[in-house]
Amino acid sequence: MKSAFLALAVCLTGYLAGCAKNIDTPEAVKAGVIKDIAKKVDVESMDVNVDSVSFREKEADAKVSFWPKGGDRSQSITMTYQLERQGDEWHIKNRNMETGHAQGQGGASGEGGLPAGHPTMPPGAASSGQLPAGHPQVDSNQNPPNQKP
Repeated sequence: MKSAFLALAVCLTGYLAGCAKNIDTPEAVKAGVIKDIAKKVDVESMDVNVDSVSFREKEADAKVSFWPKGGDRSQSITMTYQLERQGDEWHIKNRNMETGHAQGQGGASGEGGLPAGHPTMPPGAASSGQLPAGHPQVDSNQNPPNQKP
């Protein structure tokens, strides 16, 4: 009787271990990022995409893009995240904004009137005077950064 119970316990343990949830997926990473940033940001007003992700044991590195819901992807910002597995979820361990040189905008240096880290603007958008959806208002009497009055 004891050996039958022991065999059943071993089989049940093996079965449950085999059913562990696989969270090494872009969808699980996206869910983890959204859950963490939703504490500080209105995620419902954004489209979110996991551009790339690499997994290694209990950690993952992901590149995630955000842009206004229904807006043009050219208005996106990209963040890199280091995540760690906690149970059946991914949680942000560290984050960095991707920076690059915007075409003719100065990019990360802030040259050309855009602040450092500002997402690129579509060609002609700056001269049209139109701001992307959700962009804070800009005082037209204020001097742009890096420009002398």
